[in-house]
Amino acid sequence: MVMMETIVQEGIRGFLHAAVGDGRGGLVLTHGAGANCQTALLVAVSEAFAKNGFAVLRCDLAFRQRRPHGPPSPSTAGADRDGLRAAVSFLRGRVGGPIVLGGHSYGGRQATMLAAEETGVAEALLLLSYPLHPPNKPARLRMGHFPELRTPALFVSGTKDPFGSPEELREALALVPGRHELRLVENAGHDLKRPAFDWGAVVTEVGQLISGS
Repeated sequence: MVMMETIVQEGIRGFLHAAVGDGRGGLVLTHGAGANCQTALLVAVSEAFAKNGFAVLRCDLAFRQRRPHGPPSPSTAGADRDGLRAAVSFLRGRVGGPIVLGGHSYGGRQATMLAAEETGVAEALLLLSYPLHPPNKPARLRMGHFPELRTPALFVSGTKDPFGSPEELREALALVPGRHELRLVENAGHDLKRPAFDWGAVVTEVGQLISGS
């Protein structure tokens, strides 16, 4: 059973899942633009990592801490990245080993932008359903920072995600100079709802990114 602790302190709000067995490091995981850290997807991913030796801080971004509903604003995205930076710092103070920074959709985008600004902020990235462009607007690409992204990264995306097709993602990821992998989830959409999906395999792939194997 995974033990969980509620975390509420300046700039950080969420849940800390304790690692089961020998600790392998930590994961900071956050949500998309229309959600919060209590989504079923984030809970499932957190439990999979915790059961495989990672302490997981599943947290709300700054915009969600300010209000329970509504999308983030471009003008306050910097505060969301500041919150992720604070969450990483908090987790480093609680666990030893490498730290992975990740998120779903908007949360993952902010994680990549922070890593592009500060390469050493985390040892690896986990990006769930990276929002390459808004649905039906393929020209509005969100990859201007990709050439600065050197932190090892695993992108997990559904083959039916309207925010970016597999082909579009492969083309965009060619701009990333750091090590990166793309894992596709067959027939999944942006929410990655696929009950049979093995998140344990994602833990293994992230571990390989960290070790460089």
